[in-house]
Amino acid sequence: MSFQAYYLNPQGTLQRDPSEEEMRAAFESQQGLLWVDIEGITEAETALIERLFGFHHLAIEDCVSPQIHPPKIDDFDDYLFIIAHGINHVSESETVETAELAIFLGANFVVSNHDIHLYSVESVQHLVEADGRPMRRGADFLAHALIDALVDNVLPTIDRMSDIAEDIEEEVIHQPQQATLEAILKLKRSTLRIHRVMAPQREVLNRLSRGEFPVIKTEAQIFYRDVFDHLVRIEDLNQNIRDRADNALSTYLSSVANRQNETMRVLSIVATIFLPLTLLAGIYGMNFEYMPELEWRWGYFAVLGIMGVVIASVIWRFWASQWIGWGRKQVRRVGLFAVEPEKLIGYIEHLAKHPMQRKK
Repeated sequence: MSFQAYYLNPQGTLQRDPSEEEMRAAFESQQGLLWVDIEGITEAETALIERLFGFHHLAIEDCVSPQIHPPKIDDFDDYLFIIAHGINHVSESETVETAELAIFLGANFVVSNHDIHLYSVESVQHLVEADGRPMRRGADFLAHALIDALVDNVLPTIDRMSDIAEDIEEEVIHQPQQATLEAILKLKRSTLRIHRVMAPQREVLNRLSRGEFPVIKTEAQIFYRDVFDHLVRIEDLNQNIRDRADNALSTYLSSVANRQNETMRVLSIVATIFLPLTLLAGIYGMNFEYMPELEWRWGYFAVLGIMGVVIASVIWRFWASQWIGWGRKQVRRVGLFAVEPEKLIGYIEHLAKHPMQRKK
């Protein structure tokens, strides 16, 4: 459990870790700004915020419950209860884990709660301890700083997932393996988890940015709109990664099917070649007494010659049917993409302005 509190009095002086009596006096005075951050809420902190702020028990229950709650915003007249989601950067998992941040936003107070350590909240704490900047413009700007840092920390995860998608695409083409399929499925699961929390979070930020709640001042609404734009960009990037994962999965299945087809082709060629040879060997391996060919002086070599002709004929037939590519001219490797300049709009005008390039 970690509990930190900051109070910026009306004179602009920042007080760190005020006592319970000082926090109650600051809250009841309706002046200045009080910020209480709770990491891993326990029964003691639950009783504290109930005594100090009198929050609704359903909102407190959402903070205490270990279950994951969707992003939302509840209006309790005197304050807003906001749930936002980011990325869990402290979890060691092969798939992306999300983190939940609950915020009670009032006119002169902000209470934030999270079950795990969030680097975004820590960054805001450092700014507050440095010069109190995030708190000097009001509670709505402090809440914006918390949500903005939380959303910005999603982008490094998106970039990392994009790199993983690129590695998967390379491996799918050159050497698809079972581990490749597992990586694709984990990537798809990660994109789904991000989409599951970021999609409804866009509506939360949209409501905060359009003047629906009096606690959000007009000058702060544009900053919430900026966070909304970041969420739209994150959703677009996440959707792009999900599409790449789907394409990689299709390519993987096609590659595996092609490898199986190549294996079956080789087995078919071998079986087709040896099937007539087995027939000849079976005929002349019979133990009948009256077989004229058995007394021929050159019968053995004649049978071997027939077998050689059969082998050559079958191989030629497969080569003519393009089942075998030995000796065939390979397709020329595709070079860099380039468009014939004559097909470009404005190229003729370009030559008219630069007649020396026409001679080249």
